[in-house]
Amino acid sequence: MLTLFDTGCRISEVLGCRWSDCDFDNCLLKVMGKSRKERLVPFSVELRRQPYKLRIDSGQYPEFLFATASGRPLSARNVLRGVKRLCIRLCVEAPERTVHAIRHTFAVEYLRRGGSVFRLQQALGHSSLEMSRRYANLQTADLQAVHRRISLLAGSIPGAASLKPSA
Repeated sequence: MLTLFDTGCRISEVLGCRWSDCDFDNCLLKVMGKSRKERLVPFSVELRRQPYKLRIDSGQYPEFLFATASGRPLSARNVLRGVKRLCIRLCVEAPERTVHAIRHTFAVEYLRRGGSVFRLQQALGHSSLEMSRRYANLQTADLQAVHRRISLLAGSIPGAASLKPSA
C-alpha cells in the first residue's frame, strides 16, 4: 500500500519488482510498465525503510520485493483482498476500483502539491500527455490556491492591497 501511494505505480509494476530493481541509495525503483517499457520511479526516504523492515520481520529473503511465504510474487488479488479487509477494519467503504484508486489519489495529490503534469506523465509511465491530464480534474479550491501562488498581481505591487478597485 505504501509503495503504491508513494510512487503512483500500477499494482502489476510494483508486484513485479525484485530486490535487484531497488536502488535504495538513490531512492529509485526500476519498474516494467505497459508494453514492456522500463522506467525509474523515485520513492521517498520514508518508504525506503519499509521493505527492509518487512524483510527482517519475515526472516525470509525472497527474490521479489513483495512475495508470498513460498517466495513467489504476491498477486494483485491478494493485495486487493488485504486492502478490502483493511477498509472494513477502518469502517471505510472501499472504492469500486480500490487499488487503481490509489494511483488516482497519487496523481491528484501530486498535482495539488504543485507537481507538473509533464513530470506526472513520466512518473505514471503514460505514453501521452492526454492520459495524465485525465487525473487533473482538480477542485475549484485547488485552482484558487495555485492561482494565489502564481498570480502576477498577488503581492507584486507595493501598496496594492490598500488600493480601491476602480471601474
